[in-house]
Amino acid sequence: MRWRGRDESLNVDDRRTGGFSPNNSPQYANAIFFFWPIIKMLLRTKFGWAIIALGVVAHFAGFSPLALVSPQTPNSSKIQTPKANDEHKQFIATVLKDTELVWDAILGQYNRTYSHPTLVLYRGYTHSGCGKADAQIGPFYCPADQKIYIDLSFFDALKNRYNAAGDFAQAYVLAHEVGHHIQEVLGILQIAQKRKLKTSTTAQKNAIQVQIELQADCLAGVWAHHADKRFDILEAGDIDEALNAASAIGDDTLQKRSQGYVVPDAFTHGSSAQRVAWFKRGFEKGDINICKTL
Repeated sequence: MRWRGRDESLNVDDRRTGGFSPNNSPQYANAIFFFWPIIKMLLRTKFGWAIIALGVVAHFAGFSPLALVSPQTPNSSKIQTPKANDEHKQFIATVLKDTELVWDAILGQYNRTYSHPTLVLYRGYTHSGCGKADAQIGPFYCPADQKIYIDLSFFDALKNRYNAAGDFAQAYVLAHEVGHHIQEVLGILQIAQKRKLKTSTTAQKNAIQVQIELQADCLAGVWAHHADKRFDILEAGDIDEALNAASAIGDDTLQKRSQGYVVPDAFTHGSSAQRVAWFKRGFEKGDINICKTL
């Protein structure tokens, strides 16, 4: 994928760094709440005050006290703090900017204003408007705060566990989550939620969720269509990377991998064939009106 040399989005909340900031203050709040009895005991002695002072000095020296005391996921202690402007962030911020420009133009044709979502980058654990976000959840869009949450370790898993390598595979994942934001902007998620409330079975609710996910795949394809026309982003094999990623994370493929058999009523994202077909449909047509799954 050709992405270098273009503008990066400013709507990126990078929570991977270890120092205190408004972005990672929830982790500090959790740590203070969890260890408050110990902190109160330390405040009663000069030795305790000395320990707290050392912690403050360590923080301003660049070492995060959270590395020792914050209640995080089991693997979070092994996570290394990346540079603030690493290449991976530059790539994902550039793709996000591409989605902003493309959807600004598309929705503008319908006299709709596109409110740009915020992309939250994290590793291990963070908070969202929809609750806890951790590596096991995978990338997701939260309608409550209109933010996209991506633990960058998911891209490692996409490559190593699901055999879906490539930068455009990653771009597809982000474009899919942006597709959910488009659904929120257009009121589609609200309609789907009302339909879920009227259904009586889990299978019916899952079927509606599948329709939501397949539409987001289609919208990701629409974005790829227009982004290539506007920015000439596609290189040989890029679309195959996206299709491979869509196939690798289809419900039937994941169920076979985890349990050895397929339960269609439990699908929440669609089969591999469905996900591939809807992305291709959006990419080939480039028209949001053909993405009507609901």
